[in-house]
Formats: sequence, structure tokens, C-alpha cells
Amino acid sequence: MNTKADDLLPSAEECSKRMAVAEAEKASEYMRKQAVVEAEKKALLDKLKGASGVSDDERLKRAAAIVNRAVNNGLTEIEVGRFPNTLFTDHGRAINQQEAGWEETLTGLPKELYEFWKKHMQARGYRLKVQIVDWPGGMPGDIGMSLSWGKK
Repeated sequence: MNTKADDLLPSAEECSKRMAVAEAEKASEYMRKQAVVEAEKKALLDKLKGASGVSDDERLKRAAAIVNRAVNNGLTEIEVGRFPNTLFTDHGRAINQQEAGWEETLTGLPKELYEFWKKHMQARGYRLKVQIVDWPGGMPGDIGMSLSWGKK
């Protein structure tokens, strides 16, 4: 009967070894997935840091479509972008403190959007609101840019 038990039932030590191997495989798979996620985040940040390549004419068409769709839905404000605070030279500190000159901290796409608003939309009565929109762990997180119109 001992031989049959040895054939059918693994020892406790063998069970522990198999469990350890399975856990190591799970951890390795998790690390591989995390590496892919981090690489995708880095690629997106690199893209957002650089010039978008979108012309003012194309951006104007996009802005008109966004605003018209929002107005048709009864909205007076729309978020036009949400960005990691790493795209701001001070990670959003000046924006959070509402300091004069906060726009000097913008880089990449947020800077392009601000400059487009300043050049083409501000004089037409559109307002741009830039603020911290989430606080992970109590620290400033993403920064949102919203466009509004109508009465204040």
C-alpha cells in the first residue's frame, strides 16, 4: 500500500515546491505585464512631450467639432485634455497655487493647447481652466484642461 500512496500522493515537500514554482511563474508574468504597461506609459509621455504635428487649421476644426457637440448636448464646459503632472516643469505646483505665470510651466501638448486657446479662442470669449484633477495618496496627480463658454 505504501508504494501506491507514493505513486498517487505527492509529499508535502513536493507540494510546497510546486506551489513555489507556480508563484514564481505568476510573479514573472506580472513583472512582464508591468514592464509592458510602463513602456506604453513612457511612449505616451514621450509623445505628449513633443510637438503634436497638428496644424492650427486642423486643431480649429477639432475644437469646433468638440464645442458644437458639447453645445448640442447642453454643456457649457468640456474637458479637452488630462495630462500627467510630469509634463509640467514644476509638476503642477504653480497651477495648484494659482500663481501668476503658471503657463510658463507648460510643456509639450499642454503648452500647444494653451497657446492655441490664447491665439484663437480667448478673444472669442472662451475660458480655459487648468487644475489638478486627482490627488493619489494626497499628492497632486493629473492636470486637466477644460474649455468653457457662456455666463460665468
